[in-house]
Formats: sequence, C-alpha cells, structure tokens
Amino acid sequence: MKLLSKKSLVFLACSSVLAASAQAANDKERVIVAFKPGNKAAIESAVAKAGGQKNVDLSRYNAMSITVPANALKGLKNNPNVEYVEADEKRHLMASEYEPNQPYGISQVQADLVSDAAAGNTKVCIIDSGYDLGHPDLQSAGVDGSYDSGTGNWYTDENSHGTHVAGTIAALANGTGVVGVLPNGNINLHIVKVFNADGWGYSSSLIAAADECAAAGANVINMSLGGDRGSKTEERAFGDLDSQGILSVAAAGNAGNTRHSYPASYDAVVSVAAVDEAKQVASFSQQTNQVELSGPGVAVLSSVPRGMGERSEVTVSNTAYDNLAMDGSAKGNASGALADCGIGDQACADAVGDICLIERGSISFAEKVQACEAGGGVGAIIYNNEPGVVSGTLGETVTSIPSVGISDVDGASLMNQLGASATVSVEDSDWAFFDGTSMATPHVVGVAALVWSHYSECSNGDIRSALASTAEDLGTAGRDDAYGYGLVQAKAAYDYLATNGCGGSDGGTDDGGDTSGPGNGNGKGNGKNKQ
Repeated sequence: MKLLSKKSLVFLACSSVLAASAQAANDKERVIVAFKPGNKAAIESAVAKAGGQKNVDLSRYNAMSITVPANALKGLKNNPNVEYVEADEKRHLMASEYEPNQPYGISQVQADLVSDAAAGNTKVCIIDSGYDLGHPDLQSAGVDGSYDSGTGNWYTDENSHGTHVAGTIAALANGTGVVGVLPNGNINLHIVKVFNADGWGYSSSLIAAADECAAAGANVINMSLGGDRGSKTEERAFGDLDSQGILSVAAAGNAGNTRHSYPASYDAVVSVAAVDEAKQVASFSQQTNQVELSGPGVAVLSSVPRGMGERSEVTVSNTAYDNLAMDGSAKGNASGALADCGIGDQACADAVGDICLIERGSISFAEKVQACEAGGGVGAIIYNNEPGVVSGTLGETVTSIPSVGISDVDGASLMNQLGASATVSVEDSDWAFFDGTSMATPHVVGVAALVWSHYSECSNGDIRSALASTAEDLGTAGRDDAYGYGLVQAKAAYDYLATNGCGGSDGGTDDGGDTSGPGNGNGKGNGKNKQ
C-alpha cells in the first residue's frame, strides 16, 4: 500500500476545505427575510451584493422571499436591518400519496373536450386481471363482476394490469392520482377476471368472459390481451357479439412485427396500435392490415393495486424534472450535491454523499448504478443519449440507492448545474407508468363509450365508423398498417355524429388475416430497456 506524506495529507485536507467552501458557495437556499420598517432598499442591496435574488415581494409585511448562497445567510441574519430569517417552506396540494395529474393521453384523444355526464347510458366490460376495489382513484359504485374458481374475486388484482386499464378508462377526478377518459364516476363497469398473477389464460376462457360481458349488458368490451394464433370458435364468438350490437376492442400486440394477434385481428374486433406522446407509433406496436385505430400507449400513467406502483422524483436547485424510476430500483430518498460521473463505466470518483449524474450508453444501467455506489454516491440520475426520458431496468441486479432516468435535454441542462443541491426519490405508490398496446386499448374503449353515451340510439357499427372516420390521420395518408385510420378523437367523433347522425353502418373491416390454430392470452406490455 502506498503511504502519503504529511505534506500530501495537508494538501488533501486543504483541498477538502476548499472544495467544501466552493460547495457552500454554490448551494443556494430560499428563505423569507423580515426587515425593519423603512429598510427594504438596504436589504435588497445586501441580497444583490451576496449574489442572491428576490422571489416574492412581501412589503405589506416588511418581508421578502429571496434565494441566496448558503454561506451568505449568517451575514444576513446578523444584518442590523433584519428582524429575522426563516425557511420559505414548501406547500403542497393535499393529495393522497400522489399529486393530481392528467396523463397526456386524455387530451391527446380529446376526452377532456366531451362531457361524461351521460356516461350512465353505457357499460364497459373489462376482461383482464381484476380490479382493486377500494383504490382511492377508482369508483366503487357502478362497478360489479363475478367470482371465478380459477382466478378468484373480480375485485382483487394480483397482476396490476387490469387496475391500470380501468384507471385509463375511469380514474376519478377527485384530486387524487390521475383522471381517466370518463372521470366522474358515471360510467358503468363490469369486471371479468380471466388472468391471475401470471397473466395468461386460454381462448375458451376469453369466449366465456366475452359472453359474460354480453349477459351483463355491456356496450363495449376492453381486451388488453392477445395471442399469435387465432381460433375459429373465438372468431365466431366475436362475430356473434358484433351482431348483438357489442363493440369489441383489443390490443394489436407488442411484438413489434407484422404478425397478426388475436382477438384483435378478427374482423369483428377493433385492433388498436400504440403511439407515444409525440404521436409516433411505438417500436413494440405490431403493424398489420387489421390495425384500425391508435391510442396513447407509451409511458401511460394510471392506477395500480395499492402499493404495487412507484413514484419517483428528481429535483435540482428546487426545480423538478420529468423522470422514470429504473425498473428494480431500490426504494428511498437521497439528497446531495450533483456530481458528474461521465458514462459510469468505472467507480465514480469523489462521489461520496453525492447524487451521480451519468450518461446513457456503452454499458448496462445496472453497471452505471453500481459505479455510483462504488464511489459512495447516494442516488443515480441517468440521462438519455437520444430524445426522450430514459425508461430502463436494472434486471436482476440488486442495488441499494434510488435510481431514475431523465431526458437528454434535461441531462444537458443538469451538466451546467454540477455541485447544486439535488434529490432523487423512488417510493411505493398506487400509480405506475406502463407501456403497451394494452394501454392504448382502454383509451379507444373509453372514447367509444364516451361518444356512444351521447348517441345511445346509434349502433355499434355507427360508433365504430365514426371513430374511424374522425381519427387523426398519422403516418401514410389514409389507413396504414402502423396507425390504422389514426389516433382516436372523442370530440371529432362526437361532432361527426351530431352532423351526420346514425344509421346504415355495419362498422366492419374486411382485411382478412389468418385465423388458424388455437389461441391464448398474454399479459401486459411493459418492456424496459436494459442499456
């Protein structure tokens, strides 16, 4: 082991002191300073000389909110013109566990432009993994289901997928969590639980579930599920449901290829592709000649069974940044100075007690977080090397610090704030972000039910035709295999029916597709990047 000389030790000690002094100079705090009457100008001058700024003028109370370097606070407190200095405390909306949020998909499909006051005229049946009855963001009235000996009670959800789907359709506008397409508790819901925690079933179970939906009086069926082989019996069943006036909607699939998925690819079922916040088709969304409509399906925030989700936050210098928790991140809340850890391909030097800022690329996210830990870092922020917020996973690697991903733009911004006070937190939540055509499907189902509730005299074919005719055309002009007719639009469909009325449409498509072989179901599409 190489020993250090006394001179070296003194140098290191001095360097540490200087570094600490530099850090203190960079740290800023927001406080309220109360001054003696008539001394406002003197305090403003002192704040400016200290390198601070005024945030809010509270002259009526002989005070002001300011942000100043931390090392200037002592002098300010001793200023003879100052009565006192106190923290400018944060105040939050009194929401339960999660700040109210309208997911981007709600406005993207125009759901916020159409009232759901008439939603009681329609019923949506959700065939999925159950429903967390009692969730703070989901209705308890107007929802029912049945017990299944194979999967259990409809009002529990061991998988989380069904509750997430239900939230996109009907999360309540109650000041908690998120809002759904139909946010006021007026829609009728029937839950059929065909999946357990493993997230798979059979086509026969799906047929029985769809029949239960019909018996319960459903107008629209949500099927955020599918398999790569069709079933003649299943196809006949959905054809029969179509003739009964029921609109069936299913996920196009998450394999990112051109293979058909079923039941979405039956003519009697609306196949839904996924787009992101920029209205670009998702990389995982299957593209076939049966894709009919698109819905938001990337990083969709919705309800999950209580405690099964995650909430993550990133703040630097009291500014919050959009982020996604790394799948598998340790839970916790960490604060420290923001430190540059480059690409994170080696232990982050001198990161003890710091929040590591790491660029995406070359190695896995897990290795980057481990590099932060190895240097003594207490939290990791990984910024993208391409547009958008990083959505990543640590795989099977177990780490001990909270870790999140942010966008390339925010990463570049934070590189100019090294040394600033930063906080990273990842905590249990009743909400979560999911990806998948599974998430796009309930947007379309919710819009169909919303529009139909205003035109209850219309047939399922009328509604299907109106949605296709008014979808926002994306990609190649006209219908294409990536987007179908385009992104579903509630207000446009509502206006279309107001002008053209109902009648005459069978709503079907006749694009064919192989339907041979047995079918099966699959679970949620929630893929994460590993690097």
